[in-house]
This record gives sequence, structure tokens and C-alpha cells, in this order.
Amino acid sequence: MPNTAIVIESSELLQTITHAKNSLGFTLLLDITAIDNLNKTHPSSTRFELVYILRHADFKETLIYKVAVADETVGVQSISSLFSSADWAEREVYDQYGINFINHPMLKRVLNHMQFEGHPLRKDYEITKGQYCTNAQDLMDEMKPLLKKRNLDLNKGDLMVVNLGPSHPASHGTIRTLVALEGETIVAAATEIGYLHRGFEKSCENHNYNQIIPYTDRLNYCSAVMNNIAFAKTVEDMMDITLPERGIYIRIIVGELSRVIDHLVCLAAGLLDMGGQTNYWYLYNPRDNAYDFLSKLTGARLTNSYMRIGGMTHDLYDGWEADLRDVLTKIDFGITESLKMIAHNRIFNDRLQNISVVSAKQAIDYCFTGPNLRASGVAYDLRFAKPYYGYETFDFDMVIGSVGDTYDRMMVRFDEMNESLKIIRQAIKRIPDGEINVNDKRIIMPAKSSVYGGIEGMMNHFMLVIEGVKVPKGEYYGAFEAANGELGFYIVSDGSGTPYKVKVRPPSFYHIAAYPKIIENYQVADAILTLGSLNIIAGEMDR
Repeated sequence: MPNTAIVIESSELLQTITHAKNSLGFTLLLDITAIDNLNKTHPSSTRFELVYILRHADFKETLIYKVAVADETVGVQSISSLFSSADWAEREVYDQYGINFINHPMLKRVLNHMQFEGHPLRKDYEITKGQYCTNAQDLMDEMKPLLKKRNLDLNKGDLMVVNLGPSHPASHGTIRTLVALEGETIVAAATEIGYLHRGFEKSCENHNYNQIIPYTDRLNYCSAVMNNIAFAKTVEDMMDITLPERGIYIRIIVGELSRVIDHLVCLAAGLLDMGGQTNYWYLYNPRDNAYDFLSKLTGARLTNSYMRIGGMTHDLYDGWEADLRDVLTKIDFGITESLKMIAHNRIFNDRLQNISVVSAKQAIDYCFTGPNLRASGVAYDLRFAKPYYGYETFDFDMVIGSVGDTYDRMMVRFDEMNESLKIIRQAIKRIPDGEINVNDKRIIMPAKSSVYGGIEGMMNHFMLVIEGVKVPKGEYYGAFEAANGELGFYIVSDGSGTPYKVKVRPPSFYHIAAYPKIIENYQVADAILTLGSLNIIAGEMDR
């Protein structure tokens, strides 16, 4: 069902958010987005509205505020003084919609390049307009204030400014970090994520709900099925529909397998970054076996597009259980052998422990979620806080770190894989027979025999393909415990088969925003391993 947003005046924004944080306990700023009402049948009093999504300290309740923006060039007060996570969140809204945030410390583009003209998520933006970048920014507009704050002078001493990435094997995509060095120690840093922006959210405004599912694959492509499930589940919650039990169990099985694959990629790459090539193969080979299973099940290895609104494309194949159990055995072996080589390895421990420490308070302020937050000792996992799909009936543990360093971020993922394997094995034993999709002609495609053999089935198929699944009018924020943390979708429906707006709340975006802060006072070699431990996935970060 649609969420109820609390409408407040822009003049009351800072005061209201301060009260929500300090008095009501909503300490996690999940996301900030905007809505362009230009094409709405019944628009609000202003063209632009801002949406603020906060989560309570007990992680069970969300609070949504909506603010009308009278004049986007004047804008509203920045809340970056209250939440560090608001820094990049406000920059994104400014970049995509052109809404100003008064007193923001560095209001500049973050997803689109500096030469970009216009704001692509406005409804009147020409989507066919080419925008080419011919000049790279030097990031000194961000670096100089940092140096001044630390009483450092580029013209004095041995201070040196260098780029880490994007031409670096461990810089993960197009990420570039400008660092000021004293010897090998980083004293200041500024990060840009590169400009691979694919316009996911813009594309959603031009496709029906089921057509969007292949686009979700390209968000976190290391665990594509989880993106499918998170988006489909959000739409299903808006429609107040529940999947048959077998369909739910299939989602749990492939979702948890995707979580394991994602962690295998993170750990294998992280260990390779520090020279552990043998570990890499122990972890990467069983990942390949898991992809063989998904390929056999879905028809694709990496981007699966297996889910549909109200269910999935097809049931499990004959012999799936033996194949899956074989994959789980190989994953278990790879994890065990890899841990044998590092658990008591002095080089491994010395290079990771007490490096880039993020306290529980800092992690909340940065809006960390998932393994990175739990590594800092914060017990937040949506499968426990707000259980869905019957997760409360499974026997598994939440893995919590204590220090919040690079070591904890990696070891939490090792242990989480074992917990996911436990869940999958329980689900295999408990999965019932029956239907996998909801029994509703307005949502699920009719059988091919019905389409080919009768006019009613053919018309039903035609309408679903052309017009899409009709979602009730309203606005909704749905959250899912993905491999990297809370993956959220804020969807605005106008009642048609195509969403008016879709906003992704990607875990990686907030993790990379904190990255330049948490590598300060550590060495260059430490920064590489810290980036790997955060598990930044470019597809969901820049969307």
C-alpha cells in the first residue's frame, strides 16, 4: 500500500528534520529525491517537491517528509549539517533536477560531468540530446578547502597531490580519488565516481513495470537476481499482492545464492588486490559453478531477468536440487580453503586490522547499510528488523563486527556466506509444490496455449505487453536487504502501467561518498584494500 508522507513547509525543513533526528530517533537518512510534477494530471501547488526518507534507530520504521519547492533556483536549506549522507544526496538532486540547497558545503554535479547542460530527470529534458565531456575536472575545488581546513599548504613542505584511478587495476570501474600525500600517508582526499551514468531512472519513466526488470539487472550486476526481486517486491507491495508459497521459496533460494556470489566477488577481488591469487581462485571458481546453475535456470549467467511482477518467468527445472546442492558443496569448500590460508596469516591480519576504522556512530551518519554497517557493530538487517518472505522462520544468525575496520568488513562477508548457505539448504528441504505466480489475469501473462488457442488469451497477452501491469495511484518506498545493504525503490505511480517516477536508493552510492573520509591518515596501499572491502559496484552507484 502507498506510504503516507508528512507534508511540511520549506521554511520548517531544517527544524523538522532536526526534531526527527534528535527527538524522534530517526537517525538514518536513507535518501533524498525530488518529483517533477510537470506532467501530472493533478499537479501539486509547485512544480518540484522534495522527498526525505529517514529510518528509525530501531531500524523498523521509516518516516517520509515531502516539501514543496516554491523556486528551485532559491531552493531549500541543506541538511548536510545534520547528516553526512545528505552531502551527496543533495548533490544528486541538484544535478538531476536543478534544485538548490542553501548552505551546502560543495553543491556541484556528482553523476553527470561538469560540462553537462540541463537536468536530465526533469520531465521537459530532451532525452535524445547528446552531452559530451571534453575536459576533465581537476577536483582542486574540493581539495583546496580540505587542505586549508587541515592547515596544509601545497607550496610548502613535501605535500604531493596524485590521482588514484581510474587507470588502476584496483580502482573498480571509473572511480578516481585525488589524494594529498605526505610520504605514503593520505592527509586529504576527494572522490569522483566517473561518468557512466546510464539513465536507469529516466528509462523507467518510458517503460512499463515488467520492461524495467532487465534494467534492474544492470544495477548490482554481481547479484542481479536480488535487484529483480527488490523491484518486483516493491511493486507487488504497492498492489497489495502476495506470491504463492513456492514462488516465495524460489525467490529466497536464488536471492541468497546471489548474495553469496556477490560476497565471493568482493572477497576474491579484495584478496587479489593484496596479492592473494590462490584465494582468488578458491573463491572465484565456485562462483562460476553458481553461474552455471543460474544459466541453466534462467537462460543467462550474469543478468538473469528471471523475476516478473507477481512471480517469475518459469518454475525450477527437473534435477535442480542435485545441481544446487553440488554448487553449495563447492562454495563451502572454496570458503573453507580460503579461510585456512588467511585466518591466522600475519600479513593478512596486519594489513587489514585497524585500517580505515568506521565507528558505529560514523557508519550511521554516513548511511552505511548491509555488511559495511554490521561490520561497525550495528545490528541492522532487514531480514531481522522487518522480516519478509518468512525469513523469521529460518534458522540463521546476523553477523556483527566489532571494530568497523577493513578486516571486519571482509570477515563479516565470509561469515554471511555461511549463513546464506544455511538458509538455502533449509529452503531446499521446505519448498512446497504448487503455483509460482499469482492467479490474476491483470498481472500475469496467460499460458501460450491460451494465447495461441483463443481470442481472450490473445487479447489479455496483448494488453499486458502494450499497457503493462496497472499499479494503483500513489507513492511508495520499498526496501530489501540486498548483498551490499538496503536497496530501496521509491516509486510514484499515476495509475497506469508505466511508473511516473522510480528512484533507486543504492547502497554503494553512500558507501563511496564516505570513502575519501575514511582513508585519511592511512597509506595508499591501505586505501586500495579499503575500497575493496566496501564492495563498490559501479552499476548501482551511478545508475
